Amino acid sequence: MRLNLDGKTALVTGSTQGIGAAIAAGLARAGARVAVNGRSERGVEEAAERLRGEVEGAQVVPVAADVASEEGAASVVAQLSNVDILVNNLGIFGATPPLEITDEEWRRYFEVNVLAAVRLTRAYLPAMMTRGWGRVQYIASDSAIVIPAEMIQYGMSKTALLGVSRGFAKAAAGSGVTVNAVIAGPTHTGGVEEFVYQLVDRDLPWDEAQREFMRRHRPQSLLQRLIEPEEIANMVVYLSSAQASATTGGAVRVDGGYVDSIVP
Repeated sequence: MRLNLDGKTALVTGSTQGIGAAIAAGLARAGARVAVNGRSERGVEEAAERLRGEVEGAQVVPVAADVASEEGAASVVAQLSNVDILVNNLGIFGATPPLEITDEEWRRYFEVNVLAAVRLTRAYLPAMMTRGWGRVQYIASDSAIVIPAEMIQYGMSKTALLGVSRGFAKAAAGSGVTVNAVIAGPTHTGGVEEFVYQLVDRDLPWDEAQREFMRRHRPQSLLQRLIEPEEIANMVVYLSSAQASATTGGAVRVDGGYVDSIVP
């Protein structure tokens, strides 16, 4: 299957590392012009340079701004007026005992993980609908459905994204624009490595620590390993393509069989 995104411009938020960087690389390989986003100008420039080195001929636009703020979102729109593919990847996570989650932390998770995506969708969706083509995606999580006891503030924010995605899909109905959420399962990133070591013995070698984490905290995974970021990116690239034109309003799973359900 040839996924051709030539002539399309994609914005991937939080794309200087991890899943976001893998998504940016996947979209660039398919021919899209990709805007790499992060808070630090230096970090964004370095990520853009890595992407150019990784993907021959990649068209990369560095867009430094904190999209979790109104000012940052406005800055992104000012720097990048036209977007065909919006991938709302930015997110934070961490383990906190449920009864110790403060009001401030609840608000922070909503602002970063949910409202940042809402703002950018609000900014870019109308023009996509006018043009009759566009793709909006939200990187959700298995935690949206199987709320982890150690980070319910994160689970709450990802559940909210499923509602946001379905709602905006209805707003775009009949326009040629598709809107979907991608339910990513436990994925191997630098941040997740640190999270794993919060929950298992730090003296364990990584391979053993990963297996112990999956055994104790994610035993329902059918993959029985962490997912690699490129595996999430493959789904995002497909949903960004013309071949996915009839997939909208969905919660598409790339979860390694973690969610124990036969329907999304």
